[in-house]
Amino acid sequence: MPTVSLAEITPAIALGPLDGRYRKDTADLVDHLSEAALNRNRIIVEIEWFIHLAQNSVIEGVRRLTPDEVDGLRAFADGFDSETIATLAAHEAVTVHDVKAVEYTIKEALVEIGADDLSELVHFCCTSEDINNLSWALGIKGATEQVWLPRAKALIDSIAESAAALAEVPMLAHTHGQPATPTTMGKELAVFIHRLRRQYERIASTDFLGKINGATGTYSAHLAAVPGADWPKIAQTFVEDRLGLTFNSLTTQIESHDWDAELFADIARFNRIAHNLATDMWTYISMNYFKQIPVAGATGSSTMPHKVNPIRFENAEANLELSCALLDSLASTLVTSRMQRDLTDSTSQRNIGVAFGHSVLAMNNLVKGLSALAINEDALSADLDANWEVLGEAVQSVMRAAGLQGTPGMENPYETLKELTRGKRINQADLQEFVSGLGLPEERAELLKALTPATYIGVAAQLAEAEVADWQKLSEA
Repeated sequence: MPTVSLAEITPAIALGPLDGRYRKDTADLVDHLSEAALNRNRIIVEIEWFIHLAQNSVIEGVRRLTPDEVDGLRAFADGFDSETIATLAAHEAVTVHDVKAVEYTIKEALVEIGADDLSELVHFCCTSEDINNLSWALGIKGATEQVWLPRAKALIDSIAESAAALAEVPMLAHTHGQPATPTTMGKELAVFIHRLRRQYERIASTDFLGKINGATGTYSAHLAAVPGADWPKIAQTFVEDRLGLTFNSLTTQIESHDWDAELFADIARFNRIAHNLATDMWTYISMNYFKQIPVAGATGSSTMPHKVNPIRFENAEANLELSCALLDSLASTLVTSRMQRDLTDSTSQRNIGVAFGHSVLAMNNLVKGLSALAINEDALSADLDANWEVLGEAVQSVMRAAGLQGTPGMENPYETLKELTRGKRINQADLQEFVSGLGLPEERAELLKALTPATYIGVAAQLAEAEVADWQKLSEA
């Protein structure tokens, strides 16, 4: 049995993979969604509320802050560091209340800058949730705009690069796993750009809501303390002008979290589309449509030296599933609070960073996986050449059009082609012979006889190129 407890080793060993094995992929989220980031945002919110009240002379007779005092308070918030974390922890060990620890820490900072005569203006008329909901909104906003969206853009950029390069490369499609009307690899990748872009735009336009209206959302303490103030207006200008959030004007003790659920649903939907990309790329690799570029010194299998495994796509699959599971749980949990308040949201929200982390990790792996692929045009061509029967669709469609235009002998075109092709393999000669005997107008017959599976791709290339161009315009705007 082990004689050393791993829990006692320093520096501390992470329990979860996002803070351990995958730290380098998710570290940027620590600045927004960690416990320390939450406390830093709490300090920012408390200090800005303090400044907002003082500088707007909300309470008659309370002096305004000097410019140096304002600068000193904001410098304290900006300088949040390990010493601040230790101070907060020391206070919380006594208060057993995280927001109260923030209040006491700020009051100590007021002493340092000589403004402790205003200390009772800290946390004025606030319930803890006034501070928490705004702090979480700032954290989620920062994580979304500064970390998640850039990673999502990088993923779509990577797909767009491949789609542009492969726009004209013909490929046998597979519907229900069976040979189907040919397409191009670039067009199929462009479909993912189109799908992901819609979700990206929804997420980029998210409204991050916040409130600061007291213990049950009624401004009761505010009006008791300062009856003549327009507290809803004061609250709105604070939330919108000072914090850059969208004001939620009607709540219980908590901000209702509906916007969180909307955002998490959008990210989960993006994740699921990215998951579909991962499974499709894995399948194309297994079909030899893509070759994986070996990484120097890397091992694919501990016993089979020939293998180059599609690990990036498999890793992405798993992490997208984990992210979605958490996002779905958060979205369903956060929109419900018993009557005016319960605490189920408190512990749930501390997992938002984990949900974002698995998504970011997955997107990083997808980008790496896509960058290590090379198209195998020989395999694509071989599959196309082995499936001439997919042109049956083209032949029966030409027959339908000719029949509608008065050409005799075009009855039952679908059934005619079904008899020729269903469950059978035919070659170019078989198809040309069949077309020659149909009695089609010569121009139409020659068009069909010149058609090959590789050229039966419609406007696939143009569709791919147009989608790539649309994405580039959006991403550069």
